[in-house]
Amino acid sequence: MDNKLIVQNVEDFVYKRLYNEGSGHDWWHIDRVRRNALYIGKEENANLFIVELAALLHDLIDDKLSENIKLDVSQVEQFLLDLGIDQKVTHDVISIIKVISFRKKIPQDQLTLAAKVVQDADRLDAIGAIGIARTFAYAGSKGNLIYHPDVEGNTDAISHFYDKLLKLKDLMNTNAGRVLAKERHQFLELYLSQFYHEWNGRK
Repeated sequence: MDNKLIVQNVEDFVYKRLYNEGSGHDWWHIDRVRRNALYIGKEENANLFIVELAALLHDLIDDKLSENIKLDVSQVEQFLLDLGIDQKVTHDVISIIKVISFRKKIPQDQLTLAAKVVQDADRLDAIGAIGIARTFAYAGSKGNLIYHPDVEGNTDAISHFYDKLLKLKDLMNTNAGRVLAKERHQFLELYLSQFYHEWNGRK
């Protein structure tokens, strides 16, 4: 099976599994990450086949998914091997999806170039206008508030900006990722300014 057909098979599999996912980790998130990863990968001269496969599969093992959607690492690995993908490529893809999560906090110097590319693309989708929409979608899916002004370190959506989103610009791995993140980060700051302005109302 050639690479183009392999990618199509993986795309079909992920599309069916995540199409109706409601927390912001749906198929359209995957597709945006894939497109940004391919763009960054071209700029950084990464292996685009590995980048694309990892981008398509990166959320399938995420604990944020519901149990009826989430897969084990071994299941994803077997899926790739069943497609006839080379064991080295399979290993590289699985290694990427195991380490790129923000919560893993893997040092940059321990990531392969392909992993840096996919991680940057994933983080880009967590900031800017799309990132804001996903933050509120995820909070709503978990029954969390939009904002609780009297509680620090809370699970409300606005707290997530400070826990994660505003940190991502400075955690980008690649030059291409940093360029794309700058504009999106500025939009986060603009949004928060407007949010507090409306929240506090006229004095």
